[in-house]
Amino acid sequence: MIKRFFILSSLCMVLGVSAQKSHTVVQGDNPYNIAKKYGMTVDELLKLNPKHKDGKLAIGDVLAVKTEKAVTSVAPKTAVPEKVGTIAGTSVGKIILQPKQTIYGITKQYRISETDLRKLNPELDSNMKIGDEITLPLASIKKYGGDQPTVTATKPVEAPAEKTVTATPTTPAVEGESYVIQAKDNYYRITKQFGISQQDLYTLNPGLEEKGLKPGETIKIKRSNTEPVAETTNPKTKMDSGNEKSSTASSNVVVGDDYVTYTVQQGDTVFSIVNKFGVSIDELIALNPDLSKGLKSGMVLKIKKQDPVYVKKSGDALSVVLMLPFGYSTNETQYRGMALDFLTGAKLAIERNARGGQKLDIKIVDSGNEASFKNSLTQINPENTDLIIGPFFKSNVIDVLDFTKNQKIPVVAPFANTPELYNYNNLIIVETNNQTYADKIVEEVKAVYSDQKIYVVADGKKENANYIKSGLEKAVKNPNIVIVNSSADIQLDQNMMTGQSAPVIAVLANDDMGEAFANKMIALSKEVQGVKAFSMFYSPVFEKKVDDLSQASLVYLMDRKINTDGNFEKEILAAYKSKYCKTPPKYAIVGFDVVNDMLTRENKKGEIFKQMNKVQTQLATKFEFVKSKANGAYVNTGYRVIRLVP
Repeated sequence: MIKRFFILSSLCMVLGVSAQKSHTVVQGDNPYNIAKKYGMTVDELLKLNPKHKDGKLAIGDVLAVKTEKAVTSVAPKTAVPEKVGTIAGTSVGKIILQPKQTIYGITKQYRISETDLRKLNPELDSNMKIGDEITLPLASIKKYGGDQPTVTATKPVEAPAEKTVTATPTTPAVEGESYVIQAKDNYYRITKQFGISQQDLYTLNPGLEEKGLKPGETIKIKRSNTEPVAETTNPKTKMDSGNEKSSTASSNVVVGDDYVTYTVQQGDTVFSIVNKFGVSIDELIALNPDLSKGLKSGMVLKIKKQDPVYVKKSGDALSVVLMLPFGYSTNETQYRGMALDFLTGAKLAIERNARGGQKLDIKIVDSGNEASFKNSLTQINPENTDLIIGPFFKSNVIDVLDFTKNQKIPVVAPFANTPELYNYNNLIIVETNNQTYADKIVEEVKAVYSDQKIYVVADGKKENANYIKSGLEKAVKNPNIVIVNSSADIQLDQNMMTGQSAPVIAVLANDDMGEAFANKMIALSKEVQGVKAFSMFYSPVFEKKVDDLSQASLVYLMDRKINTDGNFEKEILAAYKSKYCKTPPKYAIVGFDVVNDMLTRENKKGEIFKQMNKVQTQLATKFEFVKSKANGAYVNTGYRVIRLVP
């Protein structure tokens, strides 16, 4: 496992007041049962969500709701923040998180590095919500806090009267002991160290689940009676004997020997779970095969335990979002295989760059299908994102561009390429368009032309064929160009002087007649020398019949071609095979090439556009970006030219 690469959960901020959290609408929800669940009236619910004042809700809508234990008192502007202790000799206090506040905004307002902020608040990402208490240096709160609400002052926290224990795995806990939370602690580490379930930890420390673990605070880690807290039977044995669900009835997370179990809650998605536990989707599905049928509340999932070296990243890490159409949220499988393959290649590129020292925070978002896509945007914090790779479909790409238009976050479209996208100056288009290929074909034909008749094999629309014909009419003298619908229509020409057959030039302008075109050109080249063949697109038959097609001097274009003799290519292919026990399929190659190219263009500040002029070839793809217009998108014009020589 790469020590410096982690998939982290991002902030999911919901607008509301300081005593709010969010609720994602699921099937069967209505304003009445949602209000009842959170102890509210329907009027209160609708006031918090004015967009839904008509009471109409759709599955996936995110509503602001009241928490069961709201923050009841907030100090006025003149209140003195509560002094809660010192960390590294610095007095600290607490603020109450407000709507629209982000990690980035807090670091800027209070002049604190993100590293120091996370040291003071280790659970910042996974638990941060409106109304939470955020620990900050006391001097910074006084100096820069302004109107920021702080925790109401009551009395300074005194040194705990109970016996405390040091965070060492060899220190046994005795009855009635307490423990001082350390900066690197999390629930898993504490429960594992002291042999206590997470639910029992909450029971011993009322309010801990809501406020989270705070460095410097004291918690109880053992009951005062003689009954042990930890399970006396092996959790793994219980799960294997069919009692898995009962072992998790009182807790969302239960610790086992080789994995933990997690009970799915309302509002959970596959990727919120993946990000929460820092595991890969492959690992999650391998342990939970039924997940392919869809995610449901109450399901008990096995989660592979985190590697002991897992540490939450901080500081100047680049925040990268991958938006892939897995369809777990909508239980659609149409593009899941494509997305999973893309992810395997992307992970290889991410690990490679992390191993080279690049600091990365990676978030994976299930972009669903085109209809449900906008719900996935709620998982992205545009204030703290450096790069978005995906989504796949044009309409979704436009949605992302509109969503991020104020921040101008670089957005990479791996497959979408239409003139409609060329007006967005923060868009990077990976796919080379057909016009670029057609221009190259015209250039190649021009180089060998000497008064031969030219056939262009068209598809039904004839768009590519007409473009090539127009280009050739401008490029060569006395052109004789015929557009045909089938390769069978290509015929040798007749020499007017001798009456003998004369060679012709043939161009394939569509991508579904490769075999028929190849067979026709092989037959013609056997009748007369000098036949020349060109294809805008690749067909597998071209590689199967290399010797025969070389007699027709076939030239064809490819968006991707692996040079299996290259050292870099050998390294990547070997790494993929070692990791996944197979050669990379098509979309794995795309995933590696796109992600590796983008990450190698990034600098530490996330200024990717300063590096777009570099021409780079990855495993199979050549990247050569040009501006579509003065203030437009970056479009890849790179391709591979394959020439078969007799």
